[in-house]
Amino acid sequence: MVSLTPPWRRNLHLTLSTAVVLPAGLLYGAWPDDVLPAVLDVPDLTNDLRSQLRAVMMLYLGSATLWIIGIFDRRYWYPATLLCVVFMSTIALGRMLSWLLDGSPSWVYQYGLIGEVVLAVFSGWQWRRYGR
Repeated sequence: MVSLTPPWRRNLHLTLSTAVVLPAGLLYGAWPDDVLPAVLDVPDLTNDLRSQLRAVMMLYLGSATLWIIGIFDRRYWYPATLLCVVFMSTIALGRMLSWLLDGSPSWVYQYGLIGEVVLAVFSGWQWRRYGR
């Protein structure tokens, strides 16, 4: 059966997630010595922290790569969407856990939490609507 749904509508969650996660990943790992002290008030970075940030960056870039593939190749839409649901919901849960255990984060992370919850719910809705 041929779908009459415009591809942009079916892929909106993947497009939005990619647009958010690619720059965020690069901010975490590409220039941590320049970006993090200015944006997040992080003091001097150790090599271990740089290593962790670059690992997170590649996790973000790898996830976004599958989302891009899912946008352009329908065979990969379902796994890309499932990854989007898992990625956004687990990142959001981690932020909620930190908020509970460590206290209120800066506005940057509060804003990020809202975006991650919205994208997790929207991706799940897209998965149920177009995934079958």
